[in-house]
Amino acid sequence: MRVANMVTLSPEADFEIEGNTFEVGGKGKGQKQILNLENACVVKDDIEYGYKNIIPLWYFGFNY
Repeated sequence: MRVANMVTLSPEADFEIEGNTFEVGGKGKGQKQILNLENACVVKDDIEYGYKNIIPLWYFGFNY
């Protein structure tokens, strides 16, 4: 992600990219940590499809 974007630490989650907050976790990761944040997503490993604000981790590979 750092190739084309400014990636910074987030005080509430794992990282931020241009005002969007991301929390990374496994398949069972919940949304409790980002519940009250705007423009926040959960990035999950071991899932094939995204839904609402849940993004599969492998989608980030398309940035290369």
